[in-house]
Amino acid sequence: MLFTANGVAQDKQHVDPYESFNRTMYDFNDNVDTYVASPLANGYKFITPQFMQTGVFNFFNNLKNFNVVLNDLLQAKFSQSASDFGRLTLNSTAGVGGFLDVAKEVGLEQNDEDFDQTLAVWGVPQGAYLVLPLVGPMTMRSAPASAFDVAANPATYASIPANYVSAPVQFMSALNTRANAEGALKFINEAAMDKYVFTRESFLQWRKNLETDGKVSASIDDDLMMDEKSSNSKWRDDSKLFELTSQSFSGVAQQFDVTAQRFEQATRKVEQLKNR
Repeated sequence: MLFTANGVAQDKQHVDPYESFNRTMYDFNDNVDTYVASPLANGYKFITPQFMQTGVFNFFNNLKNFNVVLNDLLQAKFSQSASDFGRLTLNSTAGVGGFLDVAKEVGLEQNDEDFDQTLAVWGVPQGAYLVLPLVGPMTMRSAPASAFDVAANPATYASIPANYVSAPVQFMSALNTRANAEGALKFINEAAMDKYVFTRESFLQWRKNLETDGKVSASIDDDLMMDEKSSNSKWRDDSKLFELTSQSFSGVAQQFDVTAQRFEQATRKVEQLKNR
C-alpha cells in the first residue's frame, strides 16, 4: 500500500507519538547493554560450557510454557493447548526438569503465546509504541499484559519468600538469554542505518506476526524503505534478512530479566541466516 507524504506522517505520529522520549530511553538502554549487560554476558559465555548454556536456556524456556498453555486456553486454542501441555509435561519429566528439550525430538515444537496476544484476540487495540528504561520496547497494550505474564511465570516465585534465592535464578535467566542474543544484537548494529527505527519496526512487525499466527507475513513500511534505500542500497538485498530479524524480536516485561528473555529467539533466527 502506498502512502502520501502526509499519510506517512500521520501514521508515524499515531504509532510512535512519543518518539523523542522513546529515543532517549533507547539510547539509555543501549548504554546499559553496552557497559553492563554485554560484558556480563560475554563473561558468562567464556566460563560456561556450551552444553550448560543450552541446558539453562531449555530450563527457562520450559518454564515459559506455563504462560503459553494458559494463553492458549484464553484464546480458545484448545488443540494447541493440549500439545503445549504435553510439551511442558514431557520436558519437565523425561527432560530432567526442562534442561533437555526432548519434546522437540518427538515433534512437539515450541509455540509462543502471551497475554498481549490474548488481548489482541479479544479486540484490545495495540496503542502507542513505548520504550521504557531497563524494560525496552512495548506498546500501551503490552504494558499491563507483561505484568500478567510475569505473574504467570513460575520463575517469578522461585523460593518466595526467600528472595535471596529467587534473585539469582532471575539473574541467571537474564544472563543466559542476553548471551544467546549476542548474534542478533550484533546484526542490528551492523545492518541498521537507524537502530531505533529498525528496532521499532521489527518489534511491531514481529508482534503483528504473532497476533496473526504467521498468517500475515511481516512487511516493511513504505516510508522506512524509502528512507533506508535512499541512504543505503543494501536494503534491496537485505529485505529478507530484515523480515526474518523482525520476527525474532520479542515482547516486553516489567523487569529487565523478563525483557531479556524476549530476545532468545533472535539468536536462532540469525544463526539460520548465517548457515545459508
